[in-house]
Amino acid sequence: MTETGLHGRLHVLGAAGSPYTRKVIAALRYRHIPYALHWGSHRNPLPGFPEPKVKLLPTVYVPNPDGGHVAKVDSTPILAELEHVVADRALQPSDPVMAFLDHLIEDYADEWLTKAMFHYRWSGSEDIEHAGPQLVFWHDPTTPDEAAEAASAFISRRQIDRLYVVGSNPTTSSTIEQSYQRLLPILDHMIAARGYVMGARPGTSDFALYGQLTQLGVVDPTPAALCAAHTPRLRAWIDRMEDLSGLEPQGEDWLDRTAARSHLGPLLGEIGRVYVPFLIANAGAAQAGLAEVETEIDGRAWTQPTFAYQAKCLVWLKQHAAALSDDDQAVCCSILAGTGCECLFER
Repeated sequence: MTETGLHGRLHVLGAAGSPYTRKVIAALRYRHIPYALHWGSHRNPLPGFPEPKVKLLPTVYVPNPDGGHVAKVDSTPILAELEHVVADRALQPSDPVMAFLDHLIEDYADEWLTKAMFHYRWSGSEDIEHAGPQLVFWHDPTTPDEAAEAASAFISRRQIDRLYVVGSNPTTSSTIEQSYQRLLPILDHMIAARGYVMGARPGTSDFALYGQLTQLGVVDPTPAALCAAHTPRLRAWIDRMEDLSGLEPQGEDWLDRTAARSHLGPLLGEIGRVYVPFLIANAGAAQAGLAEVETEIDGRAWTQPTFAYQAKCLVWLKQHAAALSDDDQAVCCSILAGTGCECLFER
C-alpha cells in the first residue's frame, strides 16, 4: 500500500461463518476496493501467497508495488490502514470526537458481541446441530455426507470445548444473553432514526456490528429467532449492509457531535454496562499475571481466562482518547458522562 492507492486488487482468505470476514468484505464492497475472495481455513494459507505471522480469518493479502504480497490479519488495523490508502467513501468520521466513538463501538462489537455469537452457537443443542454441518458445507459444499458428519462432530466438539476461553460458561451465560437481548432494540431504534449507527452513512462500527449480526441475527437459530421476532427492521438492515456499493455517501451524512449523545447514548450505556467493566477487569488480571478474570458485570459474577489481546484493546482505546485535543476530550467526556465509558479518559 502507498498513500496514493493500491497496487492491484486485494486477495481475501475468509469463511462465511467468520464475523470478521463478513465485516471486511462488506466494507470492501462499500468502499469500491477491488478484491478476490477465497473461501478457506486459516490453517491453510493460500498457495503462492506468504503466510501471515498469526493465522487468523480473514487474511488479507495486499499487493506490494514491486510485486508479491504482504499477508495481514485482524480486521480493525486492516480497515484502518485502508483509510490512509483509499480516500473515497471513508469509514472513519472526519470529526475526531466521532472517530473515537466509532472506534469504541467497533471494539465493543468485535470483542464483546463475539462472546454472544460464540455462546449462542455452541451452547444449545438446536444451535449446535445446525452450526456443525453449516460450517462444513460453507467450507466445501461438495463434501460427501459421511465425511461431513464426521467433520461436523469434530468441529462441534472442538468449539464447545473452547466456550470457556471466550467467556461463555454457566456463570456468565445470563449476562451474555441479556446483553444481546438489550442490544437488539437499541440498534433497531438507531436504524429507524438515522439508517446507521454513525448517521446516514456507515462507519467502521456499523460493519463491525453487521459482522457479528450476520451470525447472531441470521444464521444461528436461537439468537436469529429473537432478532426476527422482536426487531424486524434490524433483521432487514443486516441484509442491506451486505452490499452497500450503490450507496452514495455525503460528508454531511455523518452523525454530528451535537447529536451524538441523543443518538448513541443507549448504545454507549450498554457498552459501559458490560464491556468496559470487562476490559478493566481483564487488563487488571493481565497486569497482575493472573490466569483468570474474576469480577462482577451487570450485577452478576463474571469469570473467564484472562485475554491478552483484549488487554491491548483497552490500551489502544486509552491511547486514542489521550491523543485527542483537550477540547475534544472534554466533548467526549460530556457525551459519555453517566454511560460507564467515561473512565476511558481517566489517566
